[in-house]
Amino acid sequence: MQHDLHRFLSGAVLAGGQPDPALLGLSWIGLVEPTCVPQGLPCQQLHAPCLLGEPVEAWFGARPAEAGALHGVRYRHDGELMFGVIEVVEDVAALDCSSGPGLQRAGQHAYESVFRLLADEGYPHLWRIWNYLPRINEETDGLERYRQFNIGRHLAFEAAGRLVMDSIPAASALGVQGGPLSVAFLAGRAPTRSIENPRQLSAFRYPADYGPCSPTFSRAALGRHADSEWLFVSGTASIVGHQSVHPGDPVAQTREIVTNLDALLAEASRCSAGPAYHLSELGARVYVRHPEHLAPVQAELTRALGAAAQLVYLQADVCRADLLVEVEAQACHLLS
Repeated sequence: MQHDLHRFLSGAVLAGGQPDPALLGLSWIGLVEPTCVPQGLPCQQLHAPCLLGEPVEAWFGARPAEAGALHGVRYRHDGELMFGVIEVVEDVAALDCSSGPGLQRAGQHAYESVFRLLADEGYPHLWRIWNYLPRINEETDGLERYRQFNIGRHLAFEAAGRLVMDSIPAASALGVQGGPLSVAFLAGRAPTRSIENPRQLSAFRYPADYGPCSPTFSRAALGRHADSEWLFVSGTASIVGHQSVHPGDPVAQTREIVTNLDALLAEASRCSAGPAYHLSELGARVYVRHPEHLAPVQAELTRALGAAAQLVYLQADVCRADLLVEVEAQACHLLS
């Protein structure tokens, strides 16, 4: 079942009213700047068209939250859980990293800033992280931009001593139509448990074919907040082992994603403190590279997850140019 940590909203819900005091932050899908976000509330704008569903996702704590800004990060926290957002322009003159392309420096700077904030505020455990950057599949400075970002992210994790496999967070990294590098996160005082997919090679063990540094994320993470256990599922695509499958076929890729999700939920259920997780419980963001693929992708996911599933579809570029669809998700179980 869905719980109060996460809700899908329409933009109209925020207009003209006082926000819930437990609201930690927002994710806002759209090319137009949000105009009704309460002052001091961290909001990550995804510079991407919303194709279907509510364009706003809200994250809540268990009690009234406090706001702050430090190291370039805007955040709110409730004493146990923190949501934060940092945006970094690819202007190398403004960054304190020593070498590499602008996006690599921006990624390293963003993550180092987040890690400093978490250390200062006493939230040592990253639970979930979202990364959005323009032109993700474009090659500049002799290297694909996603791979540049992975280098910067990896260097920051390494410098912070965070390349510990059991504590690497769930994550997504997508290409959007504009804006700076945008990084949002959930972090907690308590750790999560990393979950890997038996059908896929762990991303941090990818061979060098995928770039100088492997992507730094776990396939999913289990965390406990108040009286609930939360499952955060990273961006999941049509990958088996470490290879993309079904090139050019959005329907077959979506079916492969569902198979991957099913295997991941089975593994999470084995590690869970509560009942088993099922596809029908998931709320998800669905990233579609080409808008004309929306209808067949939606049909496949409706068949697999059910018509009542809370899904939002947006146009975005997946981190590999041959991938057409990606799904990220979350689910919650109340613990007795």
